[in-house]
Amino acid sequence: MNVSFKEEKLNQAAIYDIDANVHRLVRNIELLAYINPLNIAQERKNFFKEKFNYQPDFKYRKVKFKPYKLHRLFFSQRLERIENNQIQSLYKDIIYTYSGLVQCIETIKEPGNKFYFNSLRFFGTPTEKMVDNAKFILHHQVPVSEKALFEKTLSTEDAIEYFKNFRDQYGFDFSIKTSTAMSAAAMVSNNEQSLYLKKNQKFSHHDLELLGHHEIGVHLVTTFNALEQPLKVFSNGFPNNVETQEGLAVMSEYLSGNLTMTRLHELAYRVIAVDSLTKGYSFADTFDLIHNQYKLHKEKAFNITLRVHRGGGFTKDALYLSGLKKIYDLYKGGNSLDHLMMGKCSLEYAPVVNELLNQGLAIPSKYKSLSLQLEPVIDPTIDFILKNLK
Repeated sequence: MNVSFKEEKLNQAAIYDIDANVHRLVRNIELLAYINPLNIAQERKNFFKEKFNYQPDFKYRKVKFKPYKLHRLFFSQRLERIENNQIQSLYKDIIYTYSGLVQCIETIKEPGNKFYFNSLRFFGTPTEKMVDNAKFILHHQVPVSEKALFEKTLSTEDAIEYFKNFRDQYGFDFSIKTSTAMSAAAMVSNNEQSLYLKKNQKFSHHDLELLGHHEIGVHLVTTFNALEQPLKVFSNGFPNNVETQEGLAVMSEYLSGNLTMTRLHELAYRVIAVDSLTKGYSFADTFDLIHNQYKLHKEKAFNITLRVHRGGGFTKDALYLSGLKKIYDLYKGGNSLDHLMMGKCSLEYAPVVNELLNQGLAIPSKYKSLSLQLEPVIDPTIDFILKNLK
């Protein structure tokens, strides 16, 4: 018995060692820090000035690490030291995933569609079912009553005050910063434990409530839960965690009564835009599809097109809708979402998370999302649509 206990401790030491090694390699690498163009405002102006017939020339941050050296160090990890096959397999998948992430970053804006093909490998491409779901959503009209929800009368400074108050409902602290190099109105930096807001952005009250539940209630909750975990993989992210984490974030919008038809349409347009990318559409072609064929306002159409074409072709945005459907079905099946909130977890690796819990290598979530604790506020029309997605 003493021998097996000793072996178990050695095995756990190997897991901690490899986890720490991988963390040292990836802790300062965050794709969103590199993928957001630095000159969005100028290129937006140029695009509209040229009557939408212009290929934006976006500029990006320089890569601050040595990609080849990172790849070499990733694959030098002695995973055979981990005797538990399930956990060893997890770290093998992690190394392939993080190496793929580095390949994405090092090929941003490179010729030959290199970034796009790396993005396809990392985030996948919309399936026919995903595109059908998007079209199904777009068949449902946005109620006129929703228009009032999106009257943008609040400044970035107002938003900062709102999020400071929203932060007080949680037991963790984070910085609120502003930036011009953003395609979204708000985003979380996992590495910095910060909420970023787009400078000079206008918000509605509804925007702030939705973003509070999405960005703070999920993305920052999982960031701070991950910091409590013994293993750094919870912070750095399990493979395929984007679909799960974005699904959780939009589900938080749904449960808090903030998921509108307008928002569902936005997620559907993203799928349509990514699908156009895979068909070889240029920036102007995708914009034309969303703006002229689907009649979306030019500013919103530009933002969706930008999100999808940045870097050279970024397919991540198709995952919000598919992630929402998976989390919705899980929730409606009476399953707890707590284990997915322990860090940057993914549905596919839920059994491994349970194994880590059983071995004392993980702990239950310290922080809970408000939307998962309150009585759900369900819109019957939105519920009908989500239920009937394929």
